[in-house]
Amino acid sequence: MIKISYPSYPFKIETREYKEYIFDPLRKKWVRLTPEEWVRQNFLQYLLQVMHYPASLIAIEKEIQIGDLKKRFDILVYKNDHPWLLIECKEMNVPINESVMQQLLRYQITVQADYLIVTNGNETRGIGKENNKFTTLNTIPSYE
Repeated sequence: MIKISYPSYPFKIETREYKEYIFDPLRKKWVRLTPEEWVRQNFLQYLLQVMHYPASLIAIEKEIQIGDLKKRFDILVYKNDHPWLLIECKEMNVPINESVMQQLLRYQITVQADYLIVTNGNETRGIGKENNKFTTLNTIPSYE
């Protein structure tokens, strides 16, 4: 398991018609504050503030085609114009289990990233490709 210490960040949150919204500084828009979105926003701040990933190379909730299905990945970081790190976020009460890992691997069929991460905010797991084999990650890969 990968240990994450989330940085503090002054999130902008507001209520509209009894629903909470959070401002996503990367997408530059207000989005519905769901439990999964809370995990996504905190993980993004970790990538930006702690890991110093370039914001301009992070894609959020983009559509991909998997066979006949249209799906949306949570976060994809690019490096050298190549999908480098694919991240799937789950809400805190969703365990990181086999079905969650299978979802991430299905996205990987289309995306072909070098690293895969899944997190529910409390638990973070990852794998990386090395010599065409996946190995378990102990840390989030450095962008350098």
